[in-house]
Amino acid sequence: MKKIILTGSNGMLGKALKKKLSNSFELKSFSKNELDITDFAAVEKILAEMKPDFVVNAAAFTKVDAAETERVLAEKVNADAVGNLAQICKKIGTKLIHFSTDYVFNGKSETGFSEDAEPNPINFYGETKLAGEQKIKKSGCDFAIIRTSWLFGEGENFVRTMLRLARDQTEIKVVSDQVGSPTFTKDLAEAVEKILIENQNGIFHLTNSGKTSWADFARKIFEIAKLPTKVIDIPTAEFPTPAKRPQNSVLLNSKLSKLRRWEEGLEEYLFKKGK
Repeated sequence: MKKIILTGSNGMLGKALKKKLSNSFELKSFSKNELDITDFAAVEKILAEMKPDFVVNAAAFTKVDAAETERVLAEKVNADAVGNLAQICKKIGTKLIHFSTDYVFNGKSETGFSEDAEPNPINFYGETKLAGEQKIKKSGCDFAIIRTSWLFGEGENFVRTMLRLARDQTEIKVVSDQVGSPTFTKDLAEAVEKILIENQNGIFHLTNSGKTSWADFARKIFEIAKLPTKVIDIPTAEFPTPAKRPQNSVLLNSKLSKLRRWEEGLEEYLFKKGK
């Protein structure tokens, strides 16, 4: 059985990966408290001792707005630490699986972005994630970079936020001019398992199929949860944030099997939560 080291195992994606990958691999998972990927010496020691077949890096600085002010930390986690991981993987002959984001693109495509589209981030978080990708490619290590978007799963996410707000509000204003593909971490983890088993290399786009706006995403949440909450569409200009958001975050998947519709993933997620 092949060996995997999983970092960031207590994050939303990390939890789904830990659950799924433990079925097919000898998995050793590390939370941030157990292994901080910015501690380069500790990372090198563990990888050198365990010599895994794969490192699956689910550790990241994901607070998009906070990245605008916490720039040193965001860059250290999303770029420098990733580059260090890649160099170690190259040295010991281990393959690196890394997760990136729709935010490496500027959002100005009407149709969405293919795997070979030219990145052009419009916020600092996106810049750090792109820098991480570039460091992996420069290292010469064996890799798979998986770009994804709009995650929901076990942990804080848009779905939980909407359900929480709906307890106290009969109407909720939600941005309607940003479009993307919501992605259930369970479905993403299943696709990652397949990439590992088939030992695929390169850059991949993996999201649930279909696209929606944040406002229509919220409507579908309330519809499935059978809540009467009304969604009021507002433009991005009425909901300013420290970090700019791309208007179109749709990632086009031209290389792998398509994942199920995002609405199906959302139904399963809400059903399992008992909503």
